[in-house]
Amino acid sequence: MQSNFTTLDWMIFFSYFLILVLTTVILSQTKVKTSRDYFTGSNAMPMFAVAISVLATSQSAATFLGGPEYSYKHDLTFLGFYVSAFLAVIFVSKVLVPRFYAINAITVYEYLEHRYGETSKRYAGIMFLVGRLFASGARLYIGALAISMILFSDIAASHVAISIVILMVGALGYTYFGGVKSVIFSDIIQAITYVGAGVAVLVYLYYSLNSDFSTIVSTLSENDKLKLVDFSFSGGFSIWTLLTGWFLLNIAAYGLDQDMTQRVLTCKNKEEGAKSLIYSIIFTLPVAFLFLAIGLLLYLFYQHPELTAVKTACVDQNVDGQSVKIFMLYILNEMPEGLRGLVTVGAIAAALSSTNSVLSAMSSVAIEDIYRPWISKNSRDEEHYLNASRFMVLVFAILLSFMAMVSFYWQQYSELPLLNFALGVMAFAYASLLGVYGAAIFTNRGNEQTVLFALIGGFLTVLILQPYIIGSIIEVKVDFSVMMIVGTMVSFAIMMLGNNNKVKEINNEQ
Repeated sequence: MQSNFTTLDWMIFFSYFLILVLTTVILSQTKVKTSRDYFTGSNAMPMFAVAISVLATSQSAATFLGGPEYSYKHDLTFLGFYVSAFLAVIFVSKVLVPRFYAINAITVYEYLEHRYGETSKRYAGIMFLVGRLFASGARLYIGALAISMILFSDIAASHVAISIVILMVGALGYTYFGGVKSVIFSDIIQAITYVGAGVAVLVYLYYSLNSDFSTIVSTLSENDKLKLVDFSFSGGFSIWTLLTGWFLLNIAAYGLDQDMTQRVLTCKNKEEGAKSLIYSIIFTLPVAFLFLAIGLLLYLFYQHPELTAVKTACVDQNVDGQSVKIFMLYILNEMPEGLRGLVTVGAIAAALSSTNSVLSAMSSVAIEDIYRPWISKNSRDEEHYLNASRFMVLVFAILLSFMAMVSFYWQQYSELPLLNFALGVMAFAYASLLGVYGAAIFTNRGNEQTVLFALIGGFLTVLILQPYIIGSIIEVKVDFSVMMIVGTMVSFAIMMLGNNNKVKEINNEQ
């Protein structure tokens, strides 16, 4: 199939990449002398810039397409996820951030070294790297899939590979030279790009409906599409799961995942770091609502043709046998020239904002938590560690690209849900980390050996509760929130089995 791109679309596409090149050159002028500068921006990053960067990292191409998909099929209850996240970041800002700043941490896993010993930090770092390789590789694949569909109107292996390269080269341009400082400032550009694309789509969709605002609202209300709170016990995003399992997941995502928390550790002090987290959620709420609103208007577009002059809208949600999200369907078949190009760069921006950050985060853990302690017996200057940091950025760029192509072939030729596993694998790691950190912060129990067993135990618990494992044994579907709760409890219980003979309480005060 040939691309549906017009000359105007390609002009917008290449203009965006020209901006990427220019900003990469400008941001690469940053003078970086040590690995700490490379990974923490010398603890001099503006609070609002960090907040926007955290927002951009929490969004991805999966969110860009998944938000409209959820409201198209369901309602607005997904907004509750970010209310849960707001409660979680308050906990993180009060309990975790002060402890990280008290030890002048570069990575969040350094806290375990202070509590239990150097090996504990290494165990947690390895858990993060394995989880992130699967999760972010799959996320990169989803972004590449979307871009391949838009640019080439198919998902041929060669076109998906080209799309992966486009995303990875864009991410490397920022991350390799300037480190986290470049990542943070580039995230602001990406956030403006994909939010702007979302606003443009929402406005176009609204005016393509031959109806007034009150009719649109009443029609959505009659179809039960405006529900904000779910009080049922059906799982999903009910108020009960939001206050339990999803709350735990958000604590881990914003406080124990180096991919997200690295930005918070670039602020000048713990107060600024805590504020950046809280403002990031405040900024995220309207962005989440924007894409949910797109999904609601897409529902009216496709399910209520009486509201639009378009009577022949395409409704086949497959491209080359691949199921397509409803937003992607609209982009491919209904979007006018110019706007299609703008939405394409919006999808690229969403994917870039999550890809460049993970390169920096994985490199920081590999160098600071694993390589530096291992090589410290030999005398090395800071230039060596800085060069090693940049080298690891390249290594993880290659590994993530490889994982993205593995996801492509696995999904094409296998019935097994590797993609679901890959996207959810950080949740497996989260349950383990929550149990370990819960014991480290709130008890005097645990040691280096129980940290290892707790990380493995929590991971295996969540894995066993997956539908493709427990569902093949007994006919029961375990809700995700239950997986998080049980996995965290198992990890915490294993930590309670160990005595800590050298308890270190880390002072919250800087």
